[in-house]
Amino acid sequence: MPLDDSDEQKLPVPQEIQDAIRTLLLWAGDDPTREGLIDTPKRVARAWKEYCAGYDEDPAHHLTRTFKEVGGYDEVVLLKDIPFQSHCEHHMAPIIGKAHIAYLPRDRVVGISKLARVLHGYARRLQVQERLTAEVAQCVWDHLKPHGVAVVIEASHACMTARGVRTPGVGMTTSRLIGCFLEDNRSRKEVLSLMGF
Repeated sequence: MPLDDSDEQKLPVPQEIQDAIRTLLLWAGDDPTREGLIDTPKRVARAWKEYCAGYDEDPAHHLTRTFKEVGGYDEVVLLKDIPFQSHCEHHMAPIIGKAHIAYLPRDRVVGISKLARVLHGYARRLQVQERLTAEVAQCVWDHLKPHGVAVVIEASHACMTARGVRTPGVGMTTSRLIGCFLEDNRSRKEVLSLMGF
């Protein structure tokens, strides 16, 4: 859950964490004692606690409550364009994108918000997009036991767009298909078409 200003005031930040951020500010070439940076070490530390909140949860927990009464529905369930933000584990730079998560239920479904919660649980950790894609798909596969799972993630990586090769506008797409979406060409085409690919 995002921290508001009152929560930020309550979350203590150990001195060694503040000192580490001050050292980084110095190394970057700024003066951590100037007015605009005085409280920055605490703010940065609290922000990183929020960015990495996924370490404090088990994303699979969101898939424990399922529903059997679906009126005989046995077609693809797809949640499209789920926005997310993560940070790459190599440069701790933002990864900003959207995910499409689909499954073909066997005999039960889950509330659709739970698919987004699974995504966010894994995204709020230091990540690489390939692993994030695989973790979300595997979690849905393991805990819903559907006929198939398909996860496609499209994202922009600041480690490439804002530094290094500095190539803005570049997006990366990753996918993980499991079960019928991997094994059956017709099912694969259907789910990818529904996702817009």
